[in-house]
Amino acid sequence: MESDREELQETPAFNHICSVLQILGAKWAFLVIAQLAQGPKRFNQLHRDAAIIKTQSLTDVLRHLEGSGIVRREVFPTVPVSVEYSLTDKGLDFLDSLKEMEKWAEKWGVEQSS
Repeated sequence: MESDREELQETPAFNHICSVLQILGAKWAFLVIAQLAQGPKRFNQLHRDAAIIKTQSLTDVLRHLEGSGIVRREVFPTVPVSVEYSLTDKGLDFLDSLKEMEKWAEKWGVEQSS
């Protein structure tokens, strides 16, 4: 009985995981973060590189990630106006977690269902 309690105390609580899941819960968030990990991109370049995402969905996920502090939106006063998206320090820091998730998926993904 005592060893069960000790084991429970050693188990991480994962108290903040819901916050992370809210950020990543936006459809296509992983793909957009992965694309921006390659460097800053304008909207149309990002849309070409992630062609599977519809225009409105890309707009929505970029707004969501910007609101979460993962993506930076920079407006350049050109004619017409240019907008460039990049990862913030918070977004860049998050890449380590994504890499670990990718390793896990490679090891235990659907193909490895046993």
